[in-house]
Amino acid sequence: MKNIIIVGTGAVAAELTSYIEDNNLICSEKINLIGYLEYDYNIESYYKKYKLTKPVLGNIDDFTPKNEQEFLIGFANINFKKIIIDKLLFKKATVSNFIHHSAIVANTSEIGKGNVIYPYCIIGPKVTIGDYNTITSYSFISHDCILGNNNFLSTAGLAGRVEIGNNNFFGIRSTVIPSIKIGSNNTIQAGMVIDKNVNDDSTIFYRFKEQITAIHK
Repeated sequence: MKNIIIVGTGAVAAELTSYIEDNNLICSEKINLIGYLEYDYNIESYYKKYKLTKPVLGNIDDFTPKNEQEFLIGFANINFKKIIIDKLLFKKATVSNFIHHSAIVANTSEIGKGNVIYPYCIIGPKVTIGDYNTITSYSFISHDCILGNNNFLSTAGLAGRVEIGNNNFFGIRSTVIPSIKIGSNNTIQAGMVIDKNVNDDSTIFYRFKEQITAIHK
């Protein structure tokens, strides 16, 4: 049994909590959710809002991990996440993987550490996933893709042979066509279809938004 502490108490942490509870109903290997790490100024707006029942054990700056404890990252902000991961690693903490039982993961894929894979995701054959990525529900990573570190896929899709760097945010329903390369520190807005290579430090978005108006006769 894993003893897990979730870092954060916001929406992602609340989702992660519910997925752990669901896994415990199905899977033979149970997860013991001990509690959360959170800063005091977020307790009212996050922890109480989501009515989390396990205790807040302190904040990441003051908390000393024990050997039998493992950690999951429960928030979406990529830059802040990197800071928190560095703090955990400095404290020699173990950042664990969580893969929901409904995800389909090919046995030829390779997955690093600290990744969170939500329900109903598909990870294809010969996929390589680095560390500390969050892949939300119904995302897919097709065959032969390479995903770096600390990326956030929000119901996003990577077609075959796509290569992704580090610290990228993919908005809802964004899709990358086959054999595209994307660098690091990019923001891909919701609904985008990426059909060209992207370097680093870019924001990809539609320049003009079209509005469809229904005409009633």
